[in-house]
Parts: sequence; structure tokens; C-alpha cells
Amino acid sequence: MDSISSIENKPTFKGFVSDFKQLTKIGLSLSVVFSAIAGYLLAVDIIEARIIIKLAVGGYLMVGASNAFNQVIEKDTDALMKRTMNRPLPTGRMTVRTALTIAVLFTIIGIGILYSINAKSALFGAICIFLYVSAYTPLKSVTPLAVFVGALPGAIPFMLGWVAATNQFGIEAGFLFLIQFFWQFPHFWAIGWLQFEEYKKAGFNMLPMNTKDKGAVKQIIFYTIIMILVSVLPVLKVTGEFYIYPVTAVIIALIGSSMLFYGVKLYKTESNVEARKLMLSSVLYITLVQIIYVVDKFLH
Repeated sequence: MDSISSIENKPTFKGFVSDFKQLTKIGLSLSVVFSAIAGYLLAVDIIEARIIIKLAVGGYLMVGASNAFNQVIEKDTDALMKRTMNRPLPTGRMTVRTALTIAVLFTIIGIGILYSINAKSALFGAICIFLYVSAYTPLKSVTPLAVFVGALPGAIPFMLGWVAATNQFGIEAGFLFLIQFFWQFPHFWAIGWLQFEEYKKAGFNMLPMNTKDKGAVKQIIFYTIIMILVSVLPVLKVTGEFYIYPVTAVIIALIGSSMLFYGVKLYKTESNVEARKLMLSSVLYITLVQIIYVVDKFLH
């Protein structure tokens, strides 16, 4: 029996790949790459495949490093929550040394690749990793303001694409940053609502004032409205070279209104069902908005 169980517990390449994907949060990393490429496409007239590849690989490594460092730091708290207890580090399937090696290598190679595009891209990549690991991660157990701090590195990817294309940080890049910055509040507070009890076990403060009530939903609704207004602002041609057609602004406002709809329903019901719908609609919103911006740009 012992020999059978030892064979079952023996590490496999397939198992390592699965753990590697969990450590670097491949789904999240790919969504970040998507945002960065969208930002790049918004800025260029001539698309260079070489830059897109570098941006994709560098962006993935940057986010993968942040997630790996995060999971090393939160190994013990991850073990307390159902959502995270099966990650490679709390289960012991991967050692802290292996995870740290991956994180450090990803940081060095990722920033190096971004530097080969231009120095500003590397700088923002480094800032992203630093803020996520050194500010957001430790603050989660201290203050609800951690979500605000986490929104700073979380808003960099969309902007990073523009900087990679132009080597400039101007009003356009700053504006792309703002869109993704304000979007994160309703998105992460919806997750914070769904995972409130689990986060409480780990001592994390992921809702405004750390309370699951109508007051938290008021903040969600407020930031959703700000997000929609910021997203349609380019129609006024106040955002430098980046602007959109009026019909595009109307489409974006309509998509944003679905998030607002679920926010209002959550205020009325305070139910996890509506919080989940809000969270899913927020993912759809940021994805569609980036695609719509790019399509609009190439119609100019």
C-alpha cells in the first residue's frame, strides 16, 4: 500500500505545470497582457509584431512575479481560505524556495524584456511589482485602503501598452490608467463581498470600512458611475491624441449601465447572487471597453 501511495504522491511534470499556472495566476496574467496589448494598439499607426511579443512576454512575467511573491508572503493565510487552500505553497506541493526562484527570475527577465522596448516601460513594470508586493499585499491585513493601493499597480497594464508604443507618459497614458484604476473598485469590492467571510478568516480588509452592508454598496455604485464617466470622456476630445466617436461613447455607457444595474440590485437585496453578477459584468465591461476603443481607433 505504501508503494502505491508513494507513486500517487510522486511529483509529475503535469502536476508542476498545473502548480506553476496557479502560482503565476495564468488567467489574471493573460488578462493583464490583453490590456497592455490593447493600450499598445491604441497608440500606434503601424503595428510591430516584435513589440507586441515583447510586451506580452514581459507583461506576463511581471504579473507572474507579483503573484508568486504574493503567494509566498500569504502562504499561511492562503491555507485558511477555501478559495486558496489548494494552492501549491499551502499544500506543500511546491517549496517556498522554488516559488521565490520563479518570482525573482520572472522579475529580472520581465523587466529586462520591457527595458528592451524602452526604459519607461521597464520602470512602470518595476513599480507595478514593487507596489503589489511591498504595499498592497501587507496592507490587506491592516486597512480597507489596501484596495486603493492595489488599484495603482492594477491600473498600470493598459497604460503600459501606450508607453511601450510611444515612449511617452502623457495625458493619453494617464487617462488609460484612470479608466482601469476606477474600474477596480466595483470589481474588487464585488469579490470582497462574495468572499467576505473567507477574507475575515485570514484577517483581510477587502470591503470599504470592512463592513458587508449598504454603505459598502453605496461606494460600489459611486465608483461605477465615476468609471462610466471617465470611460466616455474621450468623446469630448480632452484626452490628447486619444478620442472616440459619440456612438462609441453611447455603447460604452450602455455596457457600463449593466454594472450600475447590478450595483443597484445589490443595494436592494444585499445578496451574493447580485454581487456575483456585478463581478462578472465588471470583467465583461473592461474587456469590451478595451476592444471597442481599439476598433474605434482603427475606424478614425
